[in-house]
Amino acid sequence: MFNYKPSNTLLNDRIILVTGAGDGIGKAAAKKFAAHGATVILLGRTTAKLESVYDEIEQAGYPQPAIYPMNLEGATPNDYENLAEVLMKNFGKLDGLLHNAGILGSLTPLEHYNVEQWYKIMQVNLNAPFLLTKACLRLMKLAANASIIFTSANVGRKGKAYWGAYSAAYFGIEGLMQVLTDELETNTNIRVNSIDPGAVNTRMRTDAYPGEDPKNLPNPNDVTPLYLYLMGTDSSKINGQALTTNFRF
Repeated sequence: MFNYKPSNTLLNDRIILVTGAGDGIGKAAAKKFAAHGATVILLGRTTAKLESVYDEIEQAGYPQPAIYPMNLEGATPNDYENLAEVLMKNFGKLDGLLHNAGILGSLTPLEHYNVEQWYKIMQVNLNAPFLLTKACLRLMKLAANASIIFTSANVGRKGKAYWGAYSAAYFGIEGLMQVLTDELETNTNIRVNSIDPGAVNTRMRTDAYPGEDPKNLPNPNDVTPLYLYLMGTDSSKINGQALTTNFRF
């Protein structure tokens, strides 16, 4: 696992948006960012889960977070523009964007893959990160040192039978990360990277591998140090990289 011990004030005064913040890695990362001084915007589809994370952050005495419920499956380009307007009005900038929301779908041969499910997975796992990034770039250009992180997957870097739309979407995410890096590295202060967190004890992992013993897997909090590192200025020279939690610096 990535070993990193930053200052508790690493993310002071930084505004960071986290998708899929109600559970799993998104929840753990949001709490970690807040613990290091960030004001975190918690985005997800289940308000009750977001409120629970909000309460945990507030009770810990960290900077007061914000909640923005959004169902990425049904969100329109207008919805993302409206979100950006709200962020501009309330915060005036965006220092960090963690794309973590995702859905698994079924593990099915492509020959038998349900077309509606294919569209749904592409909408949440690939189209939503594109639309959200597009809407937020002007906010991120106002930050002194901004970071975009895509949570990816090993099947988005090497295809594997039966992973269908999930695999294809994350190949798209890796391509999106590379395109953004090339477009932004010479004329902006925005860095873009992706993280494959590996096997982690999350609900999605259980759905994909129901026979696996979760006790043998790291918990979401165990993989957050790399997310924290990429969000702060200690990683200012890391850009356009497809990383794993075995990363060494």
